Amino acid sequence: MNKTKKNSPPPAGSLWAQWGQQLWAPLSRYITNRYQKIYFQVVESAGHHKRDILITRVEAARDSLEEAKTQFQDALEKFSALTRFEGGDLGHLYRQLKGEFDYSKARAEAVRDRIEAVEAVAEALFLEWEDELEQYSNRSLRNSSRQKLKQTRQHCGQLLIAMRRAEDRIEPVIAVFQDQVLFLKHNLNAQAIASLENELTAMTVNVASLIEAMERSISRANDFVETLNRQKILPPST
Repeated sequence: MNKTKKNSPPPAGSLWAQWGQQLWAPLSRYITNRYQKIYFQVVESAGHHKRDILITRVEAARDSLEEAKTQFQDALEKFSALTRFEGGDLGHLYRQLKGEFDYSKARAEAVRDRIEAVEAVAEALFLEWEDELEQYSNRSLRNSSRQKLKQTRQHCGQLLIAMRRAEDRIEPVIAVFQDQVLFLKHNLNAQAIASLENELTAMTVNVASLIEAMERSISRANDFVETLNRQKILPPST
C-alpha cells in the first residue's frame, strides 16, 4: 500500500532566520534613510549643499576607480611574473600574490562603497529638487528648473550605469584571482606554478575588459563634475 509522503515542516531555526531577514530588510532601509537624512541636515547646516556633496562623492568614486585600476594592473603583472618562476622561495611568491589579492579585494569593496555613496546623495538631491519645483510661482522658471532636473538626472544615471558596469567586471577578476591564490596555498610546487599559465590568458582578458570599463566610467565622472562646475546646472538649496 502506497503511503502519501507528507512534507515535513522546515526547522524552527530556518523559520526564525527567514522571519529575521524579512523584518531586518525594511528596518535596515529605514535606519539607513534616517541616518542619511540626519547626515545631510547636519552637513547642510554647515554650509555644504547636496550639490557640493554630490560633486565630492563623484570625485571620490572616480579616484577609487583610478586606484582600483592601478591595483589590478599591478596584480596582473605579479600574476604574470609568477608564471615565469624559475626557482626560489615559492612561499615568498605565494605571500606576495596573496597580498596583491587582499589589496585588490579591498579596492573592489572601496569602489562599491563609493558608488553607493553617490547613489544615496543623488537620490536625496533629486527628490528635494523635485519637491521644490512646486514652490515656484513663476511658471517659466519652474519649467526651466524641471528641464535642468531632467537633464542632470539623466546625466547622473548614465554615470552610475557606467560605474556599475565597471564594478560588475571586477567580480570575475577577483574570482579567478582567489581560485589561484587558494590553489597555490595548498600546492606550492613547480607543477602548480606551471598550471597557472593556463589561467593567465583569461586573467589578462578579464583585466583588460575591467580596465576599459573603469576608464569609461572615470571619463564620465570627469565630464559630470566638469558640467556641474562649469554650467552650475543644479539649483541652490533653499
